[in-house]
Amino acid sequence: MCGIIGYVGTRQATPILIGGLRKLEYRGYDSAGVSVVDNNGASRVVRCRGKLAALEEKLAKEPAPGTQGIGHTRWATHGKPSDENSHPHKVGAVSGSTTFDS
Repeated sequence: MCGIIGYVGTRQATPILIGGLRKLEYRGYDSAGVSVVDNNGASRVVRCRGKLAALEEKLAKEPAPGTQGIGHTRWATHGKPSDENSHPHKVGAVSGSTTFDS
């Protein structure tokens, strides 16, 4: 089962998104990721296969700063669990600071 959480505000989004995804952990999933938009409108997607702790480790090395974003957990119903098949997906440029591709 998948779970999605979003945040738009004045605080850094990534810790809030991770906290929300942590509350969804009981649902079972094989990968997780975040997409965060910074103050310049640039988006950063960080995602990986495995449990939420693996995503947190990756974010420690590859921060995703910004005050709006989404977090997404995935249960593989199509395709094998992998970093490339993890959500959220992004195709092309994100236009505007409140539009997300997932």
